[in-house]
Amino acid sequence: MPPLAALESPRLDWQRDDTGEEAPRSADFDDVYFSRHDGRAETEHVFLGGNRLPERFASWRERRPFVIGETGFGTGLNMLCAWACFNAHAAAGARLHLVSTEKFPLDREDLARALAIWPDLARHAEALVAQWPEPVAGVHRLRLDRGVTLDLHFGDAAERLALLDGRVDAWFLDGFAPSKNPEMWQPELFEAMAARSRPGATFATFTCAGVVKRGLKAAGFAWRKVPGFGRKREMLAGEVAAPTEDARRDGTPWFTPPPARPSHRVAVIGAGIAGTSVAAALAERGVVVTLFDRECPGAGASGNAQGALYVKLAAETNHQSRVYLAGLLHSRRWLSRLDPGQSLWSPCGVLQLALNEKEQARQARFLERHPLPTGVVEGASVEQATERAGVDTEAPALDYPQAGWVRPRALCQRLAETPGIAFRQAEVIRLTAECDGWRLLLGDGTTLDVDQVVIATATLANGFPQTRTLPLQPVRGQVSRVRLAPDAPGLGRVVCAGGYVPPPLDGWLTFGATFLPNDADSGVRESDHLANLAELERTLPAYVAVLRDGGADLTPSGLEGRAGVRAASPDKSPYAGPVPDAEAWQEDYAELARDATRIPDIPGRHHDGLWISAAHGSRGLSSAPLCAELLASRICDEPLPLEQPLVDHLHPGRRLIRDLVQGKHGSAAAGVGNSS
Repeated sequence: MPPLAALESPRLDWQRDDTGEEAPRSADFDDVYFSRHDGRAETEHVFLGGNRLPERFASWRERRPFVIGETGFGTGLNMLCAWACFNAHAAAGARLHLVSTEKFPLDREDLARALAIWPDLARHAEALVAQWPEPVAGVHRLRLDRGVTLDLHFGDAAERLALLDGRVDAWFLDGFAPSKNPEMWQPELFEAMAARSRPGATFATFTCAGVVKRGLKAAGFAWRKVPGFGRKREMLAGEVAAPTEDARRDGTPWFTPPPARPSHRVAVIGAGIAGTSVAAALAERGVVVTLFDRECPGAGASGNAQGALYVKLAAETNHQSRVYLAGLLHSRRWLSRLDPGQSLWSPCGVLQLALNEKEQARQARFLERHPLPTGVVEGASVEQATERAGVDTEAPALDYPQAGWVRPRALCQRLAETPGIAFRQAEVIRLTAECDGWRLLLGDGTTLDVDQVVIATATLANGFPQTRTLPLQPVRGQVSRVRLAPDAPGLGRVVCAGGYVPPPLDGWLTFGATFLPNDADSGVRESDHLANLAELERTLPAYVAVLRDGGADLTPSGLEGRAGVRAASPDKSPYAGPVPDAEAWQEDYAELARDATRIPDIPGRHHDGLWISAAHGSRGLSSAPLCAELLASRICDEPLPLEQPLVDHLHPGRRLIRDLVQGKHGSAAAGVGNSS
């Protein structure tokens, strides 16, 4: 996968079209983004008409969304026209999923300027511009409207489609002309398109260049010439003759996802941030969800009044850092859409202080290896950190402008009220697989039959026979808070070091949290208050002195606190995916213990219709919403919001394979931590 870095924005020349409107032209490729004669009419003729979208939308009755793939987002005109066409022709309840690649994303201002030409697309353009992501390589999921999702895959088109986990019904084969941009129109692009196509998938493109016709034919597409638009006499349209097999699983057959199955009714067990975000993601897709918890939404480790939305990225690029950065950026867009008034969260930013030379060196290596946009993360000197925090920090930092803080308990309660979710305060004590779904036995002796089940119960997630091999470690964390005087100084950022302290909220300063592995006690302890006080003073000594001078009682007796028990995996990445059949894996892949290169050609067997989202640890606000989208997308047979290697990184069966390869047969079955 490519490094975590900022992508280049294109150099544009703005020219007047035939109507006097401004139109962008690429100075790098010496080509236009859309026809200067009538760009929208060209889009409707080439891509909508060439793929027969009006009639296909009108007849679409599948529960899954209709999926369009595009090789070159540009100004977004093609996708906005497809969205408008879908609104005009599709039946109520139908869904549309747009997937588009872009190597040189426009900046937000140029995007808005380019789309201002079409006033009747203003509502569509505003939704796109409002969520337009930073130019970071990877997948960026935007919810444009109820039932309309756009996944922007920033990076080289062939490379991004090779990493796509999903299938496409219709292709917009767009981009600058082959003569202007030959690097895009390569065999690898057509091969990736064919491998990501559903049976009968269509395509349309403005060009009839020989390299395109040869590439399409070699990849398995049947093409034909059809009338072009305007001055172009001909264009190409066609369909995939036979979708190619996905060879990406040759080396990891165990991660082969289970076949899609009906998902009209789903039970979600656990109403913390992991469970409520999954429930809301499913309900938004029209799934009837029953949400279970022994207490109430946000009662467990997600029950704090205030928590940090942050990440700590590794100095060397790894899959875990990619997941968490994607999760942070996703959570920011998700919260903006869910709560535009910011009653549940604040995008105030996070300063990650470097309090010693070792951390300063680590942060310097990170910045050197990850030239990300300053809108995502940048280095801050002592003076800059002090200015942004509003208090003397005495240390340099990494500044994450898109991070901030959230009210976790209130957020869980809001999500649990999503239309389509029925909350039941009950304990699920047994899961039994039935021929067409699952039967839940509740603590009061009643049962409920559903199509699928998602387990999101933190440290209790491996408490069912089907999940008992899943290693989970309980980690106790206690936060402390102190009442401040009305005139007490605040903070401009969340400040992190060994712990975190967000700006005061409702007259209280919250800080913490302790981190005690293998401790499942949720009682408030004076020793933890003392540890939190010591960490606060180590992080912001000048701020603590000011608060004390202002009368804040920063002693254990002057503090309130709350303790929760989080769950962690051995590698500190979440579990998000289908639950593997551990006994079947140990049988099917036993040969790995003798020779890790002898990989059986056997797809992984799973407990069909059983899923998990757990082990989010202390960074669940950054990981759980994205993992919820991942699970909901898989359950509802949609393209996934992460690249396939990152989806595999989160797979709950990864530890089973690692232990088999290392000859630790049975060690996973013993578990790590709670298994009750």
